[in-house]
Amino acid sequence: MLLILVCLGLATAAAWRNRHVCLWLWATEYAVLPPRLEMPVTGLELSDTCSSWHAPRSGGRLHQGADLFAERGTPVVSATRGVVWRVGNDPLGGRVVWVLGEGRSLYYYAHLDDWAPGLRSGQRVHAGDALGDVGNTGNARTTPPHLHFGVYRVRLLRVEAVNPLPILARGREQRPVRRCGG
Repeated sequence: MLLILVCLGLATAAAWRNRHVCLWLWATEYAVLPPRLEMPVTGLELSDTCSSWHAPRSGGRLHQGADLFAERGTPVVSATRGVVWRVGNDPLGGRVVWVLGEGRSLYYYAHLDDWAPGLRSGQRVHAGDALGDVGNTGNARTTPPHLHFGVYRVRLLRVEAVNPLPILARGREQRPVRRCGG
C-alpha cells in the first residue's frame, strides 16, 4: 500500500502507467546513493561547471538543477543505475528523460537535442548508458546548448529537489563548485 501511495504522490500520469517501476525504485538495490555518480555530459569535468542552483527564473520559479554546457550533440549518459521512467517532451525541459535511480531519486535530463536510439520507458540503464544528446529544446531555445540535470529525492508522499552538483562532486577530488550567474 505504501508503494502505491508513493507512486501516486509523484502526481504524474507516467507514474501510474509505470507503477511497476516504482517497486524497483524502492527495492534494496536503489536505496543507497552510490559513492560516485557518472558525469552526465560526456567529456565534461566538474571543474568546468558552475552552480546556478536556486537562481531566479521566470514565473517566480527558482532554478532546480545544474546547467551543464557543452557542444550540441555531445552525448548525455545516465549518472546512475536505474529504470527509465519517462521519455518525452514538456514545455520547460523540451526533450527530456527521467530515470528512477540510486538513492531513491529521480534524475532529470532536459533540453536534449535528441534521445538515444531505442530508449524507452521501463528500460533498465547503468551509469554511463546513452540517454541522448546535449541541446537547447524547451524554454532553453534562446540559450547555448546545455543539459539541465536535476535530482529529485523521492520522499514519503512528496518529491524534493536537491542541488545535483554536490552529489556529482562526491568521490571526486575537485575544488569547490563556483557560483555563476542565473
